[in-house]
Amino acid sequence: MHKLNRREALAANLLIVPPGTAFGSSANSAVSFGIIGTGNRGRLVGTLMTQDPRARLAAICDVYPDRIDLAKTEVPGAARVPAHRDHRDLLAGAGLDAVLIATPVYLHPEHFEAAVEAGKHVYCEKPVAADVPGVKRVLAAAGRAGGGRSQVFGFQQRFSPEYLAVERMIRDGRLGEITLMTAFWVYGAAAFQSRPQPAMPLEEYKKRAWVAWKDRSGDLIVEQDCHGVDVLNWYAGARPLKAVGDGGRLRRTSGDIADHVNVTYYYPNRTKAWLLGTQLPPLGYRDIREVIYGTLGAVETHRKYYKLYRPDTRDYVTVESRREITIDAVEAFFGGILAGKPVNNVASSCDSTLASLLGGMAMDRRREVSWEEMIR
Repeated sequence: MHKLNRREALAANLLIVPPGTAFGSSANSAVSFGIIGTGNRGRLVGTLMTQDPRARLAAICDVYPDRIDLAKTEVPGAARVPAHRDHRDLLAGAGLDAVLIATPVYLHPEHFEAAVEAGKHVYCEKPVAADVPGVKRVLAAAGRAGGGRSQVFGFQQRFSPEYLAVERMIRDGRLGEITLMTAFWVYGAAAFQSRPQPAMPLEEYKKRAWVAWKDRSGDLIVEQDCHGVDVLNWYAGARPLKAVGDGGRLRRTSGDIADHVNVTYYYPNRTKAWLLGTQLPPLGYRDIREVIYGTLGAVETHRKYYKLYRPDTRDYVTVESRREITIDAVEAFFGGILAGKPVNNVASSCDSTLASLLGGMAMDRRREVSWEEMIR
């Protein structure tokens, strides 16, 4: 098996650089941004944003003082900017161009809407919302904003040069007719361990441990597995017509979300896709990837590589990613702002969130559910 590094792949014209990654902004330009939500993801992506020389951190916000203190310790420059407890105060600040929203999923529609109405460029973590009404609220807010501002949700695969190269292969017919797609989101976690509730009211506990509650996170398939669903939609070039599935709880004792899902999606042109998501394996075990099967070849995609299977040689060509793909998304976001070419993936992000909700509904009802039924 031959492995190509990124330089070799570029020379071989295997990698497709996405529009907006080459920018013509002046060297002293800087996008002033704030962070709404300084939990784990907010601090991680916020740090990546501060490392972009075209960006400048201007403010942070979280409802919990301990989260603000962590941000001041972990995010470069956070200790020197204003810290707010209310997102509306941050958005009202002068000179703020953009915001990173990394709050719990059920709050995304409210915070996205507020940021859009404040005239900010928005980078919001995935998924769009925890339920169908929330997705509709985001779509309505985005529609009112027009096309002058970047609106990005954190489906990073869409910005990865390696994932984009595979998308080009599919569109160019190099894999032939796509017959089957699979997405694995096997993430070892302590789903089987008991997590006793601390001494606080249940409602407050659900705010802190929001990911474990379906009405806050949308369930496992929405909060965790939506990345895989997004790739399936993207490579299918459509949203699913319907889904069937099962899943539920085998070992989880906290919250009310599932610990495993198994969903089949049916796309136009007779393409099927299978999603397997679970947190049941031992802590630290991971199998997160997609495999696309065509009549002329197959390709496996991953955040760190893609592997193209060639029937003529009966071997794989592997192209490795040069870095964490969230950096690609962050660079595209700031680059689009400075180049005056707004980046917007709201429509595909809403479709992928809805497809995840569709799979969750099929799992819960143990029967086929159509897109139209899910929307209703």
